[in-house]
Amino acid sequence: MAATIRRRLQRGAASTAVAALVLAALTASQAPGATEAAAARKHKPAPPADTPIDGGSTYFTDRPPLHRPAPPRDAHGTGQGTPLGTGPAEAGLPATVLAAYKKAASAVDASDPGCRLPWQLLAGIGKVESGQARGGAVDAEGTTLQPILGPQLNGHGFARITDTDGGRYDGDLTHDRAVGPMQFIPSTWSNGGLDGTGWGADGNGDGKKDPNNVFDAALAAGRYLCAGGRDLSVQDDLDRAILGYNNSEDYLRTVLSWYTFYRHGTHEVPDGRGVLPVHRDGVGTSGGDSTGRTGSAHHDHGSGTPGRKPGKGGSGTGEPGKGRPNHPGKPGGSGTGDIPGGTGTPKPKPTPETPIPETPIPETPTGPARLTALERVGDKDLSATAGTEFAASPRVRAKDAAGKAVAGAPVRFALPASTGARFPGDATTVTVTTDKDGLATAPALRAGDKAGAFTIRATAVGRTAPAVAFGATVKAKPAPKADKLARTSDKELTATAGQAFAEDAVEVEATYQGKIAAGAAVTATMVTDDPKKPVENDKGPYFKDPEATGDDKDKPVRTLTGLTTDADGLLKLPKIYTDGHAGTFLLRLTTADGAVLTVKLKVAAPAGS
Repeated sequence: MAATIRRRLQRGAASTAVAALVLAALTASQAPGATEAAAARKHKPAPPADTPIDGGSTYFTDRPPLHRPAPPRDAHGTGQGTPLGTGPAEAGLPATVLAAYKKAASAVDASDPGCRLPWQLLAGIGKVESGQARGGAVDAEGTTLQPILGPQLNGHGFARITDTDGGRYDGDLTHDRAVGPMQFIPSTWSNGGLDGTGWGADGNGDGKKDPNNVFDAALAAGRYLCAGGRDLSVQDDLDRAILGYNNSEDYLRTVLSWYTFYRHGTHEVPDGRGVLPVHRDGVGTSGGDSTGRTGSAHHDHGSGTPGRKPGKGGSGTGEPGKGRPNHPGKPGGSGTGDIPGGTGTPKPKPTPETPIPETPIPETPTGPARLTALERVGDKDLSATAGTEFAASPRVRAKDAAGKAVAGAPVRFALPASTGARFPGDATTVTVTTDKDGLATAPALRAGDKAGAFTIRATAVGRTAPAVAFGATVKAKPAPKADKLARTSDKELTATAGQAFAEDAVEVEATYQGKIAAGAAVTATMVTDDPKKPVENDKGPYFKDPEATGDDKDKPVRTLTGLTTDADGLLKLPKIYTDGHAGTFLLRLTTADGAVLTVKLKVAAPAGS
């Protein structure tokens, strides 16, 4: 048994060394453009200010093979007893997990097309965080068969995050742990986010947000990576997004190497048959994580804290100590070492330390390097009527220091959150690449329903060129017009003094130039019968104020304003009451465009009066 353990550790150390040696060749020979230049940047982006999404937890540090062979012959087989693939099978992704990544990327592309999220980036992070949900150990709905939990975030080698979820997601009542296939910490899953309710998402449409579900977790991860208007086709934005997951340069290199590998081809394998990675970064934990390792030791392949080394295990507390890189600390508790399922206490002999050379990384430009300024095209501010599209779109020209146009530069157009205006897809930000003439034109912009002014800003993505501002004004919709009013019935309107006319007794239709006038304002007034100068009557029929209360609710009202026709141009007047006066009275209906309709109201005296 001891010999077996020794061979595993030796093979693990050797494979890690080989992976490190070939990383430079991998990124140089396989990288599409500058995207997979790993952390090679002349100007490194500032690390994220908040807690990494996985709490700075441990992660797998296995690297992809240098060459991606064809998939194994039985990659799609379903026969029993087929062992998990190695080597060629590294390109195989479990069917449900693969579907989750593609579905999440498609959803993000629909809601935030300017982010340009590739599903292979989600696959790279999923590989490093959980080994693709432990090789695809998920049910038909995408939920993990067993919880995937990171180490306790108690401040010993990781972030210190006391319990925020009452153990709801991680089962820990003292500290948080990273949870699920994409290793979200509970506080991030349930707090913050685009709407303040957390980054958690419902990716499979079951009405729940479950970090243990790969569809939910992948969509949440995609939205997190795209936050802040990032364009992941820009290297600095891509790096910032990954570092937001785990603020470690080695983590960044590892994710980018898998991202590159997956971009060069993958194949689908049955759930549960994905390759299980071995080497996990970080220091010891108090209880191990739930990946099958019960001991306190982990391999230090470059954690978020440079120079940190695994501590001596003691009782499995994971305190940082004087351990040497690539060698487990002294085990404690019920298990030892990095052995899946180990429950005994074997004591393997120390293995020779294999030096891991620094990976040479070429410095590669990240995007158009010449852009120094954005210039507004067109000097007129933009305007539109509420609910309609702006006639013109914001446009800028990218220039270099010599004033020449710069093609292929990403430019982001952003709207303030307070405005109702939106780009296609209900987006408030879009990223457009300049054409051969250096021009970037925002897509069609639709005005909101409210009138007002706002500012659109254009910025060069990944560059320090000053932003360009565009003033935009939304004008109120013109008031609907009505030049004619007519009753919809010629029935005589009668009532007895002291009683009310029939419900909906008066209905009129409004038109303008012969067409239905929807939303037209109408004023109704009980007037005297003076043909030359009719004024509001002080007796006879009346309305009641529908908004009045107390003693005023029965008070006679003989002029009503604010009446409007419906979508069919029709208006039914409120109920009409009478006082004790009998006779013929006049109701006058008018519009601002000169329409006048006079309606006769006959009130009979009570019987026997």
